[in-house]
Amino acid sequence: MTFTLEQLAKTSGGQLVGDPSLRITGAASLAEATPGEISFFANPKYIGLLRKTRASAVFVPLHFADTLDVAQIRVSNPTKAFEQIVLKFAPKPITFAPGIHPTAVVDPSAQLGERVSIQPHAVIEAGVTIGDDTIIGAGSYVGHETIIGSSCLIYPRVTIRERSRIGSRVIIHSGAVIGADGFGFEMVDGRQQKIQQLGIVQIDDDVEIGANTTIDRARFGRTWIQQGVKIDNLVQIAHNVVIGKDSVIVAQTGISGSTRVGQRVMMGGQVGIVGHLEIGDGTAIGAQSGISKSTQGGAWFGSPAVPLAEAKQQIAWVHRLGKLFARVKEIEKKLRL
Repeated sequence: MTFTLEQLAKTSGGQLVGDPSLRITGAASLAEATPGEISFFANPKYIGLLRKTRASAVFVPLHFADTLDVAQIRVSNPTKAFEQIVLKFAPKPITFAPGIHPTAVVDPSAQLGERVSIQPHAVIEAGVTIGDDTIIGAGSYVGHETIIGSSCLIYPRVTIRERSRIGSRVIIHSGAVIGADGFGFEMVDGRQQKIQQLGIVQIDDDVEIGANTTIDRARFGRTWIQQGVKIDNLVQIAHNVVIGKDSVIVAQTGISGSTRVGQRVMMGGQVGIVGHLEIGDGTAIGAQSGISKSTQGGAWFGSPAVPLAEAKQQIAWVHRLGKLFARVKEIEKKLRL
């Protein structure tokens, strides 16, 4: 498939700087693009890659003023404009026909909406309700009395335990486990005794959950993932945790029980949060940080985490210790003389 730059500029609503008849045959990143392809520039730290790119054209911000050898399409959001064009060059999306595969096991009491697709070897237990246009991937398990909304995509080999509540347009990737027991035990007569986990998991609309992520059911009440939350692969969310709207949680993060995370919070990879804390709206937590006390917004980093400015100062001090030790030794030598 081939498009002219003029066509791409019209599609994206952008301002073209360059030859409108130039033909574009593909899309790639700045580093990987070759002649005939279009790329995008949205972050100033990649200006070096922009100057070296072999792309024939680049989406740039509206007020981009640098001189380039390649054609430009100036748009308000280069990232989204590029995404639109990538979709034009991408293969057609894979679709699943509505219906129940002969190898799937669907309890007669399950209520399936219109155009639901149940793929091979999926298991749908008694009392389940599934909304219109939802896809249940091959080998997935949906437990008793679970409710799943419309237009959800449940990839192969997802486990959704009993009585979970899942909204509409939710995406859950392979290997995720929703509603496993929370980790609750108590020492009784010198032995660890299990505390029954009787609550549920509630996942609101427009949430995406990555591969091999686990979200535990509540001890009582609910573990609650609110609307628009995006969770990466290999994340552990413990019982009774609440994640506020539009928060982003990156791979290998672990959140201990009963912690409440506010709205629009961002957590880098391998963040660890102890239980029963409050993470304020808009908090940003750097990768590999350990959170041991509640926060009220702002950027945090380190283990135990502190406000980012303080963390930077501490790191600078540590890096200067070698020079400080050398100076102390010199002073000691002079004092001995």
